[in-house]
Amino acid sequence: MKAALIFRQRVDLGDGLMKEIVIWQLPRELAGSAHAYKYRMALVDEGTCVLRYDNEAGKGDHRHIGDREEAYVFSTIDKLLDDFDASIMRYRDGHADNR
Repeated sequence: MKAALIFRQRVDLGDGLMKEIVIWQLPRELAGSAHAYKYRMALVDEGTCVLRYDNEAGKGDHRHIGDREEAYVFSTIDKLLDDFDASIMRYRDGHADNR
């Protein structure tokens, strides 16, 4: 089996925000991760990436919130998508006065 794209989405959320999600099913676990998915999810605000979830080979699952990077515990794709959307909501709530 080769890597297969299982989900790709780019959504203009308005107010200068763009959400992009790309998820691949891999033939085997990715180095550093305990699952066979490769993903990247980003929230871009006026051209600047302010939130990102990804799993680089060898680095494992993690997220970037502003300049901070922290480990992320992957369980399922649905949970990953929910967690990313929740992070977007927190970002929007925290920046509502700045728009």
